[in-house]
Amino acid sequence: MAHIVLTFDNNKFAGALYGPFDENLARIEQKLGVDIRSKGNQIAIKGEPIAAEQARRTLDYLYGLIQNGAELSASEVDGALRIAQAADDQLSLPTFEAKGKLAAAQISTRKRTVHARSANQDAYIRALERSELVFGIGPAGTGKTFLAVAYAAMLLERGMVDRIVLSRPAVEAGERLGFLPGDMREKVDPYLRPLYDALYEMIPADKVERALAADVIEIAPLAFMRGRTLSNAVVILDEAQNTTPMQMKMFLTRLGENGRMIVTGDPSQIDLPLNTKSGLVEALDILKDVSGTVTVRFNEKDVVRHPLVAAIVEAYDRAQSRKSTGEK
Repeated sequence: MAHIVLTFDNNKFAGALYGPFDENLARIEQKLGVDIRSKGNQIAIKGEPIAAEQARRTLDYLYGLIQNGAELSASEVDGALRIAQAADDQLSLPTFEAKGKLAAAQISTRKRTVHARSANQDAYIRALERSELVFGIGPAGTGKTFLAVAYAAMLLERGMVDRIVLSRPAVEAGERLGFLPGDMREKVDPYLRPLYDALYEMIPADKVERALAADVIEIAPLAFMRGRTLSNAVVILDEAQNTTPMQMKMFLTRLGENGRMIVTGDPSQIDLPLNTKSGLVEALDILKDVSGTVTVRFNEKDVVRHPLVAAIVEAYDRAQSRKSTGEK
């Protein structure tokens, strides 16, 4: 059994770390199977050596977030736990700083700072930083779309790009927009709502509206992107599993000078007609050895929504696996 004692230099921050009625400490105890006792600004951790060290890393990391102005939620605590546990799974990311401190990647705008909440989120953010074309692949709730939009918002705010272009296959990839009422933005808005939600999280609402009016943030239905070259822009294609191979090739060849492309999708949720191949699935195979592209694959362990969402994703995956093997 290991016995670790932590002392924090700020009583107010320590209280925020513990949470109301020590609920954050209780959450860490439950997840790691350790015993945590607090007394003033000091914490004693007892448990198996690996679990106790993971608890120490988690608490140290969360305390650092609080020092930087973050307000802890259950999701932040769970994210810190995933990062700490991933370090012992011998993953290359997240990295370690001196004295074994966790250093998860982050995205910051004037309105908000977002920290990676899993090792794959960490790898994804770092891939966005170094690659011009990034594929984020995985189930709903893993943060792949939100982080893509957050990263685009950060680049725009810092003046590193001139605009953001948001695209998503509409109406089950058929893009029959003419049958919908309203102008182009009103036709497409319902399908781009998740992208808007992420924008408003990272940029004040009034600035988002001004950027939309000035086409600094642009809504570009996939069918309307043919023939364009998108320079000095971050271009995001969401729900890419619902593109055809021809649409995907068309989209990927829009990349211009100083451009960034982020493609997100879930190959297990394809809505295309039967016997129609997904452009995303084909692109992942064709581009797997192309330099300058990075693919980050998320799984149910990366789901950062309600814990029940992760359980639902896992249950569906098991059912699909049984179906493919002929089990009942």
